[in-house]
Amino acid sequence: MSYKSLFTPGQIGPLEIPNRLIVSAMGVNLSEEGGFWGQRILDFHQEQARGGAGLILSGACGVMYPIGQVQEWQVGISEDEHIAGLKRVVEAVHGHGSRFGVQLHQGGLNAVDDTVAGRSRWCPSEPEFDAGDFADGLLPSELQVLASTGVPSYRVLTREDIQELVQAFADGARRAMSAGCDTVEVHGGHGYVPSSFLSPKSNRRTDEYGGSLENRARLLLEIVRAVRAEVGPDYPVIVKIDSREVGKEGGITLEDAKATAQWLEQAGADAITVSAYHDFSKGKMHSASNVPHKPNSHLAAAAAIREVLNIPVIALGRVEAEYADREIDAGRFEFLAMGRKLLADPHLPRKLKEGRADEVRPCVYCYSCVSAIYKRERMYCAVNPECGREYLRGQAPRAASAKRIVVVGGGPAGMEAARRLSIVGHEVILLEKGDRLGGTLRFAALAYPANERLLDWLCLQVNFMGIDVRLKTAATPELIASMAPDHVVVATGARRDLPPIPGSELPHVFSGDDMRNLVLGMHSGSVREKTSLFTRVATRVGATTGLTSNLGFVRKATRIWMPLGKNIVIIGGELVGLELAEFLVERGRKVAVIDETPKFGEGLALVRRLRILAELREHQVKMHPGVTDIRIDSGKVCFSGSDGDSHAVVADEVIVAKGATGDSTQAQALRAAGLTVHEIGDGCGVGYIEGAMRSAMEVADTINAEFG
Repeated sequence: MSYKSLFTPGQIGPLEIPNRLIVSAMGVNLSEEGGFWGQRILDFHQEQARGGAGLILSGACGVMYPIGQVQEWQVGISEDEHIAGLKRVVEAVHGHGSRFGVQLHQGGLNAVDDTVAGRSRWCPSEPEFDAGDFADGLLPSELQVLASTGVPSYRVLTREDIQELVQAFADGARRAMSAGCDTVEVHGGHGYVPSSFLSPKSNRRTDEYGGSLENRARLLLEIVRAVRAEVGPDYPVIVKIDSREVGKEGGITLEDAKATAQWLEQAGADAITVSAYHDFSKGKMHSASNVPHKPNSHLAAAAAIREVLNIPVIALGRVEAEYADREIDAGRFEFLAMGRKLLADPHLPRKLKEGRADEVRPCVYCYSCVSAIYKRERMYCAVNPECGREYLRGQAPRAASAKRIVVVGGGPAGMEAARRLSIVGHEVILLEKGDRLGGTLRFAALAYPANERLLDWLCLQVNFMGIDVRLKTAATPELIASMAPDHVVVATGARRDLPPIPGSELPHVFSGDDMRNLVLGMHSGSVREKTSLFTRVATRVGATTGLTSNLGFVRKATRIWMPLGKNIVIIGGELVGLELAEFLVERGRKVAVIDETPKFGEGLALVRRLRILAELREHQVKMHPGVTDIRIDSGKVCFSGSDGDSHAVVADEVIVAKGATGDSTQAQALRAAGLTVHEIGDGCGVGYIEGAMRSAMEVADTINAEFG
């Protein structure tokens, strides 16, 4: 499509920006020791500039670093020593025509690294915390990380502390300007120090910095005035604020935000970024505010704030480019800041502008990126394994000599490996035993629709590259040997055997693969034995006509009819089991999930897990972790609960969604035939989408290194 407004120049103060797409400021944990700007973060931002973003904002730059630090490898702008590295980043970005700015930040109540270092966290008042379910969704390893940070203490700011903080923001702005940055964004949201002063929930002061909204906004206004005084009248200053605090009773409201935004304009702000924050104690809220799951979550607030301002508004929050283009054209905001989408594909702006929207690698909203930060890891992206690793890779050259490579398996790992190998000039033959590409990603896309965009993208890429795809083809050693390949990449996925549960042989018990085959019309001997003639005919007709390959049709059809009873018990509380429970409960089934594991959600990124667990509870799904002695009987599943008592759950059907293990059988057979074999994807151990995409990149790198 053509974009009427998105790729027109925009203006923030005196700064002209080539287009209206901004890389949202994200704390990506990519600095070097001491908060220094090194090659890692330089190449990360340079790739975004190559991709065509109009303005890149580097997030969470500590103005008092290490005080107020929220990430182990957070960038700093607290000392003049930080300027040289930042200047190199700015120059690299400018070399590709983009503008660059930094976000000025002090973590306050969220400064976990202050606690690690034995410092007190800066705040307006001694905090009061509501009881919530956040910790309930953490796996044991994540609880260990949380516990390892220590017990926080707090520093209620004096007037002298406030003056020091205000000056630190001003000094940070000066350093950014001297490094050549085109703008700064003052972070006044997300629970950090200015935001905690703005919120009546966290600010209970009785001096001139507490009480009325005007008093609570005083700190942020003083910061902006000090920054403006430091950089002068002709340097663009952006301020990020919360439009509201989601799920937090007594927090910041939209009316508060509208008034604050007007005062910020008067204090010297040139643009306002409209975000939101949440009650940290509530797990689901972590994907309901600054990293929202619901599309267009903040656009109404952005438009409302824009109505009371004379300066531009930057909107954000899971917004598609086409929708943003219409909103910008209608004057509801001026710029769109993207975060997750530009991690998945930093070249999204350039591809959209060139009319190649179908080539954009899609974000699947799995929350791997933000969950990595929660776990104190460097940020990464599940669908783009190069994200954060650009400094190790450079630009992929074409192979010095094209080789023939056979890829076995048409799931995500196999398609991605084939794509990467074809890009650099190798001849690739992709063998798939089924009648369509996708593997387990096809069923994952049915259960979680965001995954379908990745499936479509991979299929399109394989077709676009002209890869020789052979469906309904058994990859025997004899066949592959006859092709005389230089390398064979095996991406056949995991083995999913039914675990030894008493009663698993009963006719109302399905494996996860049985369920996938049934819904997608891919009949197996097991499915034929366990379903009625009508069901077999109906699903076979769907497969023959191609209807079951249309996932949108299957989603709609299964809301009307599914060959399953009312009461479903799922044995397995990991990713597959929980997403299947979500799928079934949305189709009117009464679902219970049981498993021996003490915590549900292994395989789901932390923030996604917090959401799905909350939503399953909202739908009255019965979840029984930590059980023992599971036994399947006719019409019920029996087990011993974590309380030690015996329990029974009614079951018209039982789905066993566990038992997946790596399977090297085919790879070993091919090696025995004298072929050079590499294994990737779930066949090496279940790693889901992230593992599939990463291992595909790694095998392509290995092969390219040999023939480069």
